[in-house]
Amino acid sequence: MRRRKFLTLEGVEGCGKSTQARLLFNYLRRKGYKCVLTREPGGTHLGEAIRKVLLDPSNRGMSAACETLLFEASRAALVEKVILPALSKGYVVISDRFSDATHVYQCFAGNQDLKKFRVIDKYATRGVKPDLTIVLDIETKKGLRRAKKADSRKRKLFKWDRMERKSLAYHKAVRKGYLKLARQEKGRVKVIKTQPDIADTQILIRREALRIL
Repeated sequence: MRRRKFLTLEGVEGCGKSTQARLLFNYLRRKGYKCVLTREPGGTHLGEAIRKVLLDPSNRGMSAACETLLFEASRAALVEKVILPALSKGYVVISDRFSDATHVYQCFAGNQDLKKFRVIDKYATRGVKPDLTIVLDIETKKGLRRAKKADSRKRKLFKWDRMERKSLAYHKAVRKGYLKLARQEKGRVKVIKTQPDIADTQILIRREALRIL
């Protein structure tokens, strides 16, 4: 039996990837695909606990190395408990972020050693890589404004998480890193410009997903 696919959505803060991942998940299920939707950091009981530590603004003194290893610990649990079992059963797995996020956030923008990251990440993921990664691209300041509005709707006004609170220069480097990664891995990583209408962005995402499914 042909192995089902592993799809990931990536992008800067406020790009809408979580909403788009959920819309894609619901669409593919209606089309008859067996699907699993998960997220990073998180997706497991342990991963969600690690997520709270990573995103807690009170942990402002966390080093980049500690940050990287916590992401990888959450990822290892997700691969073991969710991703590999689902793929082995023929499910399509959709993840809101995966290894590319650490590559871009912690290595490209955070100046962590890329070679060391690749060794640690391969150990954590057991070599699992997405078949398709969609990067939702949006201008950095616009994305951060969207993130702030989302927090406001959730009654978390001005309570951005620890990652969102990083400098504008950092977030601009994240966007640059994603675009560089897309140029380096054109076969796997596809950049989609976010559209004014959520539905229009979703149409472009579905087109890419169905292409490999």
